[in-house]
Amino acid sequence: MEKPAKKRVASRSPCVTCADLIASHFDRRRFLHVAAGSLAAVAFARWNVLAAGAQSGNYDAMLLTCIDPRFQEPVSKYTAERQLTGKYSQFTIAGASVGVVAPAFEAWHKTFWDNLGASIGLHAIDQVIVINHRDCGAAKIAYGEAAVVDRAAETKTHREAMAAFRRQLAERHPKMGAETLLMALDGTVEDLS
Repeated sequence: MEKPAKKRVASRSPCVTCADLIASHFDRRRFLHVAAGSLAAVAFARWNVLAAGAQSGNYDAMLLTCIDPRFQEPVSKYTAERQLTGKYSQFTIAGASVGVVAPAFEAWHKTFWDNLGASIGLHAIDQVIVINHRDCGAAKIAYGEAAVVDRAAETKTHREAMAAFRRQLAERHPKMGAETLLMALDGTVEDLS
């Protein structure tokens, strides 16, 4: 009787064996750790380059604006018309100057002043451009319905908040200039400085 033919078992080639050795040394978890560390290093290096550029002092101002989504585009158009695009840091808070000075928002005040200090240090700015706006919900929250009942009351409310902002700015940063502007729903701007 004939012996049945032996099945040939494929032997591993040296490359497969090397691959096994590499795979056992660099498992998926190790790969993910190395990849995450590499990405973090690249991000940090990129941040350092950006931070170095931000510290160059080529910035004109800090722009203080409100969170109201209706004014994001008009504010952007306004700054572009003034050729300020890329030349300012920005701080956005409900009510703009109202959020910085109104007693109703006292918990927010320190955050703004700390951010302004950082912008002065990092960006060498010498002015703040404040853009409050009409039909502002934060002004109503801070000062009540009567403060914004009509155009005259609304203008007076914003004028007073901006005057308080300029006073506080002068106390904290005497060399810092300020423009205080009031924007209407159609994007037109009044200077209340």
